[in-house]
Amino acid sequence: MIEMIKKTQEPRQIGAAEAFIDKCLALGRVAFSLAEFLKESGLSAIAAKYQLLRLRGKVVRISRRQPFFLIVGPEYRSIGAPPVTWWLQDYFNWLGRPYYLALQSAASMYGSNPQALQVTQVMTDHSCREIKVGRIQVRFFVKRRIERTPMQQLSQAAAPLSISTLEATAFDLVRYAGKIGGIERAAETIAPLLPSLRANELKRVLKAEGEFAGAQRLGFVIEALGANNLAQAIHDWLPNKLVVVPLSPLKGERKDIPIVERWQVLNNSSELKL
Repeated sequence: MIEMIKKTQEPRQIGAAEAFIDKCLALGRVAFSLAEFLKESGLSAIAAKYQLLRLRGKVVRISRRQPFFLIVGPEYRSIGAPPVTWWLQDYFNWLGRPYYLALQSAASMYGSNPQALQVTQVMTDHSCREIKVGRIQVRFFVKRRIERTPMQQLSQAAAPLSISTLEATAFDLVRYAGKIGGIERAAETIAPLLPSLRANELKRVLKAEGEFAGAQRLGFVIEALGANNLAQAIHDWLPNKLVVVPLSPLKGERKDIPIVERWQVLNNSSELKL
């Protein structure tokens, strides 16, 4: 009886992983969860993991802690994983959490590449461990009210991909400047985007984020870069009375740091001046 059961199961189970992967690729997908594979194949968890393990090189697990897998085509075997933009949406759908491509990674999609970026930067609503798969690295940043940030689907992406709008990207670059190399790096990334920024969309971002300090810093940076009309739109949105904020996080005393009255910003940058 046992032998008969084995024989009826073998044709369906042998090669189940390869068949499943071929099906995913035919649908244009390069990522899947273990639960999805188990449901599709009917294999036990142990058998499923064993079959996937035998496909090492073709299939890679995103981390030891997470049963989520990437399919690595021949053209990407040298880097060990398919492009992040191909599977990021599937990954966050699996997590059941919001996200968007952010900061310098988003800016590069809009045409700003002042420095080569080795890590993909992603915004989400809770802290995540950095992902390292082959030569692919993904770093996560946290925004508690992420749903308020204006975002859109990237039109030229090979797969669905959420990205902050151009104006929201500029705001985030200043807000998270301390985590991406400093305010000067943020300004350097924003500069090529200025001709495409829209004043009305900037105001929409400011209203959505509701952070005066961030708006003060962004206004100062944009004016320092010479975009006076955009800076004026930000200034018009701000209240008449502002609390003084440092342009970059202060590491020492405030004395001898000039205050830019128009923005009520302590300019502790060595490069940005009005």
